[in-house]
Amino acid sequence: MELREFLQIIKKRSNVIVLITLAIVLITAIFNIFILDDVYEVYTTLMVSSKKDRSSTQDIQYNDILLNQKLVKTYSTIATSNRVMEQVIAELGISASPEDLKEKLTMTSVGETEIIKISVLDKDREFAVDLANVTADVFMDAVADIMKLDNVQVIDEAQIPEKPVKPRRLLNMVVAAILGIMVGLGVAFLQEYLDNTIKTTEDVEGYLGVPVLGVIHTIDE
Repeated sequence: MELREFLQIIKKRSNVIVLITLAIVLITAIFNIFILDDVYEVYTTLMVSSKKDRSSTQDIQYNDILLNQKLVKTYSTIATSNRVMEQVIAELGISASPEDLKEKLTMTSVGETEIIKISVLDKDREFAVDLANVTADVFMDAVADIMKLDNVQVIDEAQIPEKPVKPRRLLNMVVAAILGIMVGLGVAFLQEYLDNTIKTTEDVEGYLGVPVLGVIHTIDE
């Protein structure tokens, strides 16, 4: 098919394309407004390292930094252990299981540093702040007790966020519009493919294999 034929089909089936696009955008808008809940993200950062007697900054060994970076997985396991989670639940005074809290927590390292970040995702931003800060406190005690690290410090405490991180409503609407156009085009071309009626002189010549001698146009009354 030539480009002109594509454009003619799009023009002819424009109503279908527009209706499908509007329907998908409308459904997405309803989900965004009435079904999807706002999810907030908060985080607290900690410095985890072994405290040593240093007379100068030259005593800081690069290997120590690398070692602490590799221990992030160990820290993550400790932070989300039942021992820590149960103590966090007790301090917060909530009725939840350790597994429920583990789903909300994420621990990562910050670049090539000894700093780790405890992130919390939750619909209640105030609860998320409390969970992040209490988890950091309990985690520090657990690391000091289990790994005998005597220098675990909080750098930044979790703060109440102003805006949610999910859902990204504008992005959802843009994706819905693009998806609607694609689906609409697909339906339009499918309808055109299934439509076997004769509409042009080329169709006549193609089906019958004979040349068209004349055309009688429709005249409106």
